[in-house]
This record gives sequence, structure tokens and C-alpha cells, in this order.
Amino acid sequence: MRLTSKTAYGVQALYDMAFHGGGRPVQAREVSERQRIPLRYLEQILQELRRAGLVEGKRGPGGGYALARRPEEVRLEEVVTALDGPIESLLAFEAPRSRRRKDDGREVVAGMWRELAAQLAGLLAGITLQDLVARAEAMGMARASAVPQMYSI
Repeated sequence: MRLTSKTAYGVQALYDMAFHGGGRPVQAREVSERQRIPLRYLEQILQELRRAGLVEGKRGPGGGYALARRPEEVRLEEVVTALDGPIESLLAFEAPRSRRRKDDGREVVAGMWRELAAQLAGLLAGITLQDLVARAEAMGMARASAVPQMYSI
């Protein structure tokens, strides 16, 4: 299986928004710093996620990016498909090009890869951003504060 850095970073970014955002827009810079994702690359990924309807851009003071739906409604399958295309492409298999010989076994193997892709899609469809948030909470991870703290001397 081949998972691109774009998809890995996209999942990280959406998890970060779900965990730290608390429904408020989050600046790309904040996500970039917390998740150690290059800012320019993250901005490109967020634009793709916006076009796919997974995030919304908010302009003005207090703006940034926010999840377009609640974390329990966003499934990892959607994220992977939005950034990398069909799940079948992750398995990097080629379907038979010629059907002249039906006894060479290529269709048998190709069918197995399609079944595996369907199972993988099912697994990814069963995992939501809320599941990732729950894992972080179970690990005792601290959330970023919504308002930067000021210290006086």
C-alpha cells in the first residue's frame, strides 16, 4: 500500500482541527507548527480539502480553517479519497489489459486486489476524526488553549 505524504499530512491536519479547534477556525500556521507540516504544503492540502467540502475557510479576524462537518461525521475514507483518489489506487495494482487468455490467472489476482481495496475502504470508512480525538483524549494529550495566555511581570 502506498500512502502519500499529502494524505498523511491531511489526516494530521484534520485531526488537529478536530482536537484543538473545538469548532472554532484554526489558523494554518497553528496546525503547521503543532503537526510539523510545512506551511506552504499544508495550505495547498487545505485548499484541496476545502474543494472536497471537508473544511471551510473563514476570512477576517478570528478566521482560518474549520471542519465543514462535526468530527464524528468525517470518515478517513473521505479524506484519503479527496487527497489521493480511489482507494484502489493506493494498492498500486494494474488491472489486466488484455482479456485474450482467460486461463492466465490475471483476473483472479486482480479480483483479489479489488476485494482487498474494498476491505481497506471499509476499514477507513469506519474510522472518524472523532475516533482520533478519542484516542488522543485516552492518551491524556493536552489541547491547545483557544486564547494565547498573557503573562505579566
